[in-house]
Amino acid sequence: MHVEPSPTESPTASDLEEAVSVFVRHRLRLFGIAYRVLGSAAEAEDVLQEVWLRWQKTDRSAVVSPVAFLSSTTTRLAINVAQSARVRRETYIGPWLPEPVDTSADPELGAERAEALEMALLLVLEKLSPTERAAYVLREAFDYSYPEIAEILHLSVVNVRKIVSRARQHLSDERRESVDTTEHRRLLNAFVSAARTGDVASLEALFAPDVVSLTDGNGMRGAARIPVLGRARVANLSTAYPRFWRDVDLRLVDANGRTSLMIHRDGKPSAFVAIAASTEGIYKLMWVLSPSKIAAFLGSRSRFATGVSPAPGV
Repeated sequence: MHVEPSPTESPTASDLEEAVSVFVRHRLRLFGIAYRVLGSAAEAEDVLQEVWLRWQKTDRSAVVSPVAFLSSTTTRLAINVAQSARVRRETYIGPWLPEPVDTSADPELGAERAEALEMALLLVLEKLSPTERAAYVLREAFDYSYPEIAEILHLSVVNVRKIVSRARQHLSDERRESVDTTEHRRLLNAFVSAARTGDVASLEALFAPDVVSLTDGNGMRGAARIPVLGRARVANLSTAYPRFWRDVDLRLVDANGRTSLMIHRDGKPSAFVAIAASTEGIYKLMWVLSPSKIAAFLGSRSRFATGVSPAPGV
């Protein structure tokens, strides 16, 4: 299926134009697959750049299904990157959180449904092996059949069924039923209001008993390097630095299919805050302070707001 053109062959302008058209048509889906497997918009973009290069060099006349070829190539490359990323993240200082992505233009980010997109679930997916993650994503978010997934992963259909079943079980053991979008937004607004005014009692009332606060700063000064657990501790952390909430511009954003918060200081985005909530209240508070991850969010916003564009070099 992957056939290199001979040295005497050279693609015509119309051939390349068609190649670009096909790639752009499926690009959002490909990004959605890579992003869910990797939890990183920047790494997903790198994968798509490599997919484009391979698509450009392939004898496309021999490809029966372009979307199958592109999806398969994207998945396998994402698995490879995920395996190496796991080693790199061992040296990460403090909690690691997925890079948030803007979903104001596409709430499901190229998927058949918004499965495996919320930050809290992406964090749980990190506990699966890259192959398990990919199988789950292809099945649950993009509705690929088991035979299609088996072909992509070079596994038997029986093995794929077992892998997806194990992944579902693992996730069901850890995930909670989310509140609806209206309640999610209410809880986020209530959290911000109480944190800004230092209302510890109101904060504790918003939290689930086992609430955890995770701060992704990769060693930045002032970023908590360990998870903070429990209502009282998380409430105290959220109000411990009054200067954090002073003279800031707070903007609600659509991230990973949920309303989140971007904090601007001196006209520049300085922190991203997301929550995960169940009927018990907010059970996960996620602070992204890493400048590169905030930049990745802003980059995803401009990319999807203006329409899907091919990777650099296309």
